[in-house]
Amino acid sequence: MEVEDRQERNVAATALPLLHGARPQPGVALRGPSLASPEPAPVPSLPDAVMPAAILPAAALAAEDAALDPRALTVKRVLQIDGPFRHGDFVWNEDGAPATGPIIITVDLRAQTLSVFRAGYEIGAAVILYGATDKPSPLGAFPITQKDADHISNLYDAPMPYMLRLTSDGVAIHGSDVKWGNATHGCIGVPTPFAQKLFGVTKLGDVVVITNGKRLDVSKAQVGA
Repeated sequence: MEVEDRQERNVAATALPLLHGARPQPGVALRGPSLASPEPAPVPSLPDAVMPAAILPAAALAAEDAALDPRALTVKRVLQIDGPFRHGDFVWNEDGAPATGPIIITVDLRAQTLSVFRAGYEIGAAVILYGATDKPSPLGAFPITQKDADHISNLYDAPMPYMLRLTSDGVAIHGSDVKWGNATHGCIGVPTPFAQKLFGVTKLGDVVVITNGKRLDVSKAQVGA
């Protein structure tokens, strides 16, 4: 089956809830301990139902669908991000990170954020789009099985730039117009400039872990570049 495309559906905020709780206020995503900084970024009037869940231990991650390099599960540094993390926002900073090492990508649907770690150092983070309730994004650990910088969906005749395929039935990470109210057909959409950078540092077999609130332990991680 062809990889799900980047064609988003414009929907009202009330029509696109999170899998477990209300969606954050328009234009704001959680940037907290789920994927990055030790303390949550302030999000006004955010319902308790969408706060990050318990820390996901390495053993639990390793029990998912794909084998994970234990070296990649120890978070040594997270990027400093000040203020709310809004739709369309991303950061990329490899300064101070090892030039080589295992890559792991974490996606938290509840926090609506993606982070990429190299050898335990966070080098990038972005606010995401994800699947609507009729075609939700899957949870689990998925190896990248295909890379295509110029992919076009034959289902929707739409571009999916810098596509990283995750499942045989069509879920991928790819460049999207990340705006509040948009959704995907199950894929993880990230800003296209971020997708280009992510495409450049990943290889086939690198693992993407998708959760709905579970997170890596960053309690001992350094903050900043």
